[in-house]
Amino acid sequence: MRSYLLLLAIGLLWGSQFIFMHQAVAEMPPILVAAGRALCGSLTLGLLCLFMRLKSEHTPWRTYMLIALLDATIPFIMVAWGQQYVDSAIAAVVMGCIPFVTILMAPLFISGEKITKSGLLSVVVGFIGVLVLFWPKLSGGMNAGLIGAVAILLGASCFAIGLLMIKRFAKDHPVVVARNILISSAIQLLIAAPFLIDLDSLTLPSQQATIAVVVLGIFCTGLVYFLYMALIQKAGPTFASFSNYLVPLFGVVLGALFLGEQIHSTTGVALILILGSVAMNQWAQQRRNRRESLCQAS
Repeated sequence: MRSYLLLLAIGLLWGSQFIFMHQAVAEMPPILVAAGRALCGSLTLGLLCLFMRLKSEHTPWRTYMLIALLDATIPFIMVAWGQQYVDSAIAAVVMGCIPFVTILMAPLFISGEKITKSGLLSVVVGFIGVLVLFWPKLSGGMNAGLIGAVAILLGASCFAIGLLMIKRFAKDHPVVVARNILISSAIQLLIAAPFLIDLDSLTLPSQQATIAVVVLGIFCTGLVYFLYMALIQKAGPTFASFSNYLVPLFGVVLGALFLGEQIHSTTGVALILILGSVAMNQWAQQRRNRRESLCQAS
């Protein structure tokens, strides 16, 4: 039950980021929005580490820098850049490929991890749920740019590999892991920013855009990364990656509540498919664990 609650919380927080992201990127370059959210997120988790008296003890910083590059920096840049050329429906479907990449790459990074028929089936069902969720928009025509879609796919694939590296190499407390990843990502983004944008042409953002970045950093980055690290350590990266099926679902619901966007009749069907895929994956994992326990006992 705790794993499911963590999964729902992650989906809700990440699903709400689109509201604040829309406000932020309207006035700021995507890379500065990414750097700002990574910086605010790392500061939030840094204060939490001080309060809990947590320190890095087991994982070197060079490992965190590599994980951050794959799990945060590249996805932040590529997804934000790609969304300039594709609509949200196409982007969400492409991001739905994360569980595919995770389950296919898991045997290469995690000892004893195998690709099972039930696990692969649950990923397919979840992906179908995302397609059903956005079918009203997708049926209107593929107006997305190929380059933008490829960029988002690259970011999603890097994020999936980063999840597996966290499971294998990051041995610290989940709060410390999340803090160090975001610190490393903020450093990388701030170093890259002068090479990707013209700093002389920048203007001060409005108070609304600044608040949007701060909220993105504290809640949609810092807090959600901590919850993500905790879920990876508790239930594994494949199960944690299923939050990417919940994100577009919450995004649609919150968009309807706060932005007045229309909810289609397919949303209910998509909800059943998405949550069913998560339950199917967890049931298969528990069944396999019981089987392994019986074999060891005998």
